[in-house]
Amino acid sequence: MRHPGLDQAIRAAGGVGALSRRIGISQPSLSNWRRVPAERVLLVESVTGVDRASLRPDLYAAPDASAVYEIDAARAREYALLSVLLRRVPDADLLARLAKLRRDSSSLGVAHAALGEAAAAANVAQLEREFFELFIGIGRGELVPYGSYYLSGFLNERPLARLRDDLARLGIERVEGEAEPEDHVAILCEIMAGLAGKRFEAPPGADRALFERHLAPWVGHFFADLERAKGADFYRRIGTLGRMFMELERAAFALLS
Repeated sequence: MRHPGLDQAIRAAGGVGALSRRIGISQPSLSNWRRVPAERVLLVESVTGVDRASLRPDLYAAPDASAVYEIDAARAREYALLSVLLRRVPDADLLARLAKLRRDSSSLGVAHAALGEAAAAANVAQLEREFFELFIGIGRGELVPYGSYYLSGFLNERPLARLRDDLARLGIERVEGEAEPEDHVAILCEIMAGLAGKRFEAPPGADRALFERHLAPWVGHFFADLERAKGADFYRRIGTLGRMFMELERAAFALLS
């Protein structure tokens, strides 16, 4: 029997097919779920609006010593948002939700507001073309959003092997039906969301270690490239948001040194 929280998310998304497209997995894989996997909770929450406590009350209901501090919850939401936006083209529902993003006095708040304004003016057909030109292309897109490529110039190279070794030590397994390798920027953001949100049974500081070893050496360059990409319009705002957020992460972790 399917968990009520998963049923609620499926209804909110408009069906199994719609939810699978939004989170970037195959429909048959999602159909086999009995409940939302722990590593997918924040992503499903982001694309459906169904609260994590409803999706997985066994993980989020009872406050205890491992409860997430608000700053880590905010970090997890930021990573989850970037993961959603870089995994596939946002649909009309997600664009409408993004259009409600509001400005605050922080640099990140300004970036949120710019993304919201771009979402309000965008349409799905335009974004599909932009996404294709940027990340897929005929043969190759303008950008190649993989850590191995940025660090070695090739796909599926040693940086990916090192990442897989570290994920295995943390007990983080590849999700069934996932087509992209773990060093895709959207997958790494999803993993960081899980670590920041304490959804993995990882040792303290695991998020910092993963960030410094597998994101910091290249992810800022990727987001800066996205900001400057010739084919980027809507996605230029995502580049700005991602670059600013990764700079904040790097600075925050440096203070812990």
